[in-house]
Amino acid sequence: MVHTNSTSLESPATAPVVSGGQPKSPNAALSDAIRDVKKSKILIVDDEPINVKIVRKYLSLEGYQNLVSTNEPREAVQMVIDEEPDAVLLDIMMPRVSGLDILATLRADARWLHLPIVILTAASDLDTKRKALELGASDFLGKPLDQTELMPRIRNVLTVKQHYDSLRNYSQELEAAVLKRTAELARSRQEVIHCLARASEFRDDHTGKHVLRVGRYARLIAAELGWQGERLDMLEQAAQLHDIGKIGIPDAILMKPGKLTTEEFETMKKHSAYGKSITVTLPEHEQNVLKEHTELGSRLLETSESPILALAGIVAISHHERWDGTGYPLGLAGEAIPIEGRITAVADVFDALSSKRPYKPAFELSKCFELLEEGRGTQFDSRILDAFFRASGEIIRTQMQYGDCA
Repeated sequence: MVHTNSTSLESPATAPVVSGGQPKSPNAALSDAIRDVKKSKILIVDDEPINVKIVRKYLSLEGYQNLVSTNEPREAVQMVIDEEPDAVLLDIMMPRVSGLDILATLRADARWLHLPIVILTAASDLDTKRKALELGASDFLGKPLDQTELMPRIRNVLTVKQHYDSLRNYSQELEAAVLKRTAELARSRQEVIHCLARASEFRDDHTGKHVLRVGRYARLIAAELGWQGERLDMLEQAAQLHDIGKIGIPDAILMKPGKLTTEEFETMKKHSAYGKSITVTLPEHEQNVLKEHTELGSRLLETSESPILALAGIVAISHHERWDGTGYPLGLAGEAIPIEGRITAVADVFDALSSKRPYKPAFELSKCFELLEEGRGTQFDSRILDAFFRASGEIIRTQMQYGDCA
């Protein structure tokens, strides 16, 4: 196995600290680094057993004990895979499979791009060395081997490998830490958004599940329209804040204990935007109060630099607009209505129709679908309504999953 926790050769300024808080001397730090290098696993590949025996002896005398070897060059690549050595000493002139062939095979695999491979060769021609270098040889050792040359070259390539492994491990740990922190921030942001959304719903929806359902319905509709990834995530969270402006609506309009009067019930139906068949003209002062919640919601969010809250502001002010231009507060029509508002409008109306409220029972699904269909081309964009119906199976499952407790 590759030793990734070994201490690399260190400068005096970064030398390890011994007990008492005093840094180790440069000589002591160097000794530790060499000792760690000698724990490395080294693979020796040479078709001549005597050469393998000599290399093993030299390395053993210097304290290298984790040695593996083969005299069969055809086994070399598989041994690298199985043994995962820290360095390879590779003879270049071998029958059947040459050292250059083995070198080329290993370097073609991304796992072994940084594996030190020291070529052992009696060949002195420059062309062979050039080919080995082009294939990624780390160093050369001439035959017959000189022990005084072998030791520093092996130590050097292993030290470089330790530095690479240390940097790679640090990079992986840093990436994992960043991903973890990013996930934590995303969860925190979602919790804040949900709490803010629940604050707007708490007076007339004590479970807060209405906002969850509307967000999920909006996501499912958008997915049917071809939206993907982060765009879906942002819409789902923004749609949960569609009625944030309810914070500024008086309780007398939004909620009343006991049975509602006919006029109050019509006001509540208008607020929920059930559809053309259940929309009536309200007294001007009540209609103005009701319309305020979209404008309040937009103003609450309009100064945010957060993309999600900025999108939530768009949803808040546009989800009561109607396709035919008779909605509020801006009277936008058709494609002029932001698509996020058009999507949330369908999601919000469906949830209002299909949920029990103090002033109404939950409508049956067939009735909900009928009322939505009645709004096609007048209240709703037909393309978005079609996407809703295509996603209706998953929407119903979501409704069951996030249903209000009785």
